[in-house]
Amino acid sequence: MLIGVPKEIKNHEYRVGLVPSSVRELVHNGHQVIVETNAGGGIGFTDTDYEAAGASIVATAAEIFAQAEMVVKVKEPQEVEYKQLREGQLLFTYLHLAPDAPQTNGLVKSGCVAVAYETVTDKKGTLPLLRPMSEVAGRMSVHVGASCLHKAQNGSGVLLGGVPGVAPGKVVIIGGGVSGTHAARMAMGLEAEVTILDRSLPRIDELNSLYGNKLKVVYSTVDAIEKYVSDADLVIGAVLVPGASAPKLVSRELLGKMRPGSVLVDIAIDQGGCFETSHATTHQDPTYEVDGIIHYCVANMPGAVARTSTIALNNATLPFALALANKGYKKALADDPHLMEGLNVAFGKITCAPVAEAHGMEYVPGAKALAQ
Repeated sequence: MLIGVPKEIKNHEYRVGLVPSSVRELVHNGHQVIVETNAGGGIGFTDTDYEAAGASIVATAAEIFAQAEMVVKVKEPQEVEYKQLREGQLLFTYLHLAPDAPQTNGLVKSGCVAVAYETVTDKKGTLPLLRPMSEVAGRMSVHVGASCLHKAQNGSGVLLGGVPGVAPGKVVIIGGGVSGTHAARMAMGLEAEVTILDRSLPRIDELNSLYGNKLKVVYSTVDAIEKYVSDADLVIGAVLVPGASAPKLVSRELLGKMRPGSVLVDIAIDQGGCFETSHATTHQDPTYEVDGIIHYCVANMPGAVARTSTIALNNATLPFALALANKGYKKALADDPHLMEGLNVAFGKITCAPVAEAHGMEYVPGAKALAQ
């Protein structure tokens, strides 16, 4: 198979779909790989590194989209990219289609076969290709939240860990999944007072067993959200409904009960965000203020630590990329129901039920869409 890796073009996005070691693995399995020049330059992977791994370097992304049978990316294709996709061409990347009608319509119109990292599952029912970026975003959320609390950033001036004689800051994390747990670990490491709100009783028990009295874990209700958010210095939204838009759990009205200069960090922004007042921002302009509350809603948070993120992501995606290349996507998807869960669009059909529901479009099972 001819596999193409274009340079990412989203604002301040330095990650790359394949690192040189992944390219070498694909070449070792008999495939050809073409990489846009300087695709990995932002994180220290040179064209020479890719050539040493067996790739060919091309000058433009247009050459990638015109030639490649499979395009491997990190972020969802931007308009200029999805307009270059063609019928039957395989796209393997993050998509986050539920809150993104233009991209959804663009992929449908192209006729491409789009497999989304964020909806591929495993035997445990978890999301193995989302997990590494959730880990990174969870850890980052505390770093950026702590920075946003600085007075120079219009924050309230609270040091999360406090100092002897001064109480620590209060961190509330909505969602006790992968990103929420990693956020809690970082916040506890800073000696903040940390509360996780979650609706899964087994997960609440698990977190309680893991962290004991170092972490307060509370069953999430409207009342609990109002109580803990209104008293928080930093609120981290870490809610995920696979493939679907995130629920809006913090209302604008609730912002009025928070201390001015408190901070909201919305990890769920790729899926539309879990705060009513959230809208996507960029690393270039990451924050905005609503009713005195600082919002950090960068849609590609892990892009800020792009080298770590890219290597972690490739560790997870490479086995699936190899399966798609070695078997061809029809056989690879048919053989692996967990990989089939990643199929979001195929030959003009929506093959992910939550995406279809989000846009009021017809859902077609993946196997049926591919049977042509």
